[in-house]
Amino acid sequence: MKAVFILMLLTLSAFAQQEAPVAAACGPKDVKFEAKLDDSQHTLAQPEAGKTLVYFIQDIGAVNCIGGCMTTRIGLDGAWVGANQHNSYFSMSVEPGEHHVCASPQSRLLPKASAKYAGILLALTHFTAEAGKVYYFRMRSFGDPSQMIFEMDPVDSDQARYLMAYYPLSVSHPKP
Repeated sequence: MKAVFILMLLTLSAFAQQEAPVAAACGPKDVKFEAKLDDSQHTLAQPEAGKTLVYFIQDIGAVNCIGGCMTTRIGLDGAWVGANQHNSYFSMSVEPGEHHVCASPQSRLLPKASAKYAGILLALTHFTAEAGKVYYFRMRSFGDPSQMIFEMDPVDSDQARYLMAYYPLSVSHPKP
């Protein structure tokens, strides 16, 4: 009986560990964003005193978006903070310390995932922010809607500045 109890505790612990990164980074599943692109702003900001600046860049390459482009919502520490559409970027100020980041595409063009693969188009990472520093993360997708890979990775500041020189600023808000 003790062995069964221990096995049940270990199993529950394993399931809890699988959900922990998603809960720590993403926001509620039902929140969707509207994003508009602003081509007029290409000025890079500097961190506020005692804060950290984080840029989120969506880089889907040279594609024609028939019927609309992919919108990707970004979560930070368990809350959705914004979204990118097509090739675009946005930034936000954060406190120093450890942060958990989530990126999740929200497109009507993506196939409905089966329960087995639900959440596979989700990218997670974490970083420890230092006051006065700037961090850059790039989201990319590979393949087509029937076979897609979605990634989010830290990107070099030179590459990030190059992309942001060509990409518009994304201005987003949650849909009502």
